[in-house]
Amino acid sequence: MSTPQAAAPAGRPEPVIALDAMGGDHAPDEIVKGAVLAVRERGLRVVLVGRRPEIARLLAQEGAAGAIPIAHAEDALAMHEGALASWRRPRSSVAVACKLIRQGEAAALVSAGSTGGVVATSTVRLRTQPGVLRPALAVALPTRPTPTVLLDAGANADAKPEMLVQFAHLGAAYANSAFGVAHPRVGMLTIGSEPGKGNRLARKTAELLAATSAQAPRLDFRGNVEGHDLLAGEVDVVVTDGFTGNVALKSVEGAVRFTLSSVTEALSSSTMAKAGALLQRGALRSLRGRFDSETYGGGVLLGLNGTVVIAHGASHAPAVERACQLAHDLTTGGIADQVRTRVQATARTTWLHRRGQAEEQAGRA
Repeated sequence: MSTPQAAAPAGRPEPVIALDAMGGDHAPDEIVKGAVLAVRERGLRVVLVGRRPEIARLLAQEGAAGAIPIAHAEDALAMHEGALASWRRPRSSVAVACKLIRQGEAAALVSAGSTGGVVATSTVRLRTQPGVLRPALAVALPTRPTPTVLLDAGANADAKPEMLVQFAHLGAAYANSAFGVAHPRVGMLTIGSEPGKGNRLARKTAELLAATSAQAPRLDFRGNVEGHDLLAGEVDVVVTDGFTGNVALKSVEGAVRFTLSSVTEALSSSTMAKAGALLQRGALRSLRGRFDSETYGGGVLLGLNGTVVIAHGASHAPAVERACQLAHDLTTGGIADQVRTRVQATARTTWLHRRGQAEEQAGRA
């Protein structure tokens, strides 16, 4: 499933996507092919960031020599690098892409490189928007009719209730900008759907989210959701801490792979089964595409001064193309402005909530 293709507002130029050509298991070949697809098929503005000689050679092979600008970067993040990558490789392709965003020469970064390295480098070099406590990694789960946004999916292993309230607003902004959900429904991931379920973090967050729901911009908080609700489509945004979110995401991915593998095995178990699979090949292809993690373009690091899309490390050209489209849609959808407005609202709500609690405790004393 592809995201809605949003056009830039009238009078505003199309955003430039800084694409890390050196990040990913199949870089730079598949990344360059994806850039060519994004430009030719979707009309996006892309600048490839990486080692110029390699990129120029690959563009020539695609018949696109000179068609896509190149920003030279002599270094690249290795796929195994994590949080220290920003300091170890200050001239990496991700760091150069962030510099382009800071200088106003690009609006978004797309990379299929190491998630830890991209998160660390972009956070240090782009900085969080004013008032944002921590950036959050959001991913799209394959629900119907629109994907469900899960965050945080791994950027923050430890979190505080105030952070999770902000994550809920970041996720609501993402659901609106990327998938056109006008009033996103928000759920808190915990161990029971009843109010008061979960650990201290979950209970406190649910309390703050309920208080936030009455403030503008309104947050449609639907209460707690459990693990079996992640693919049910009952809410548009599921919020949790990065540790829990990452475990949940990988559990879902593992279950989907197992299910698809089992279905494939069952459909090839006999001549009759193979004949039935042949008749249903269109529906089966659609089902596999729906559950393919590359279909949605990748995860989005929300809350920074710039849009950052982290594609799957094993991305091929079509997935890179979709990641560029997602970055374009988020930028033209005004996600930065939505985040700014929502973060200001959470600051007011948290302060009022704390003051009310303090007054209540003083009254009891």
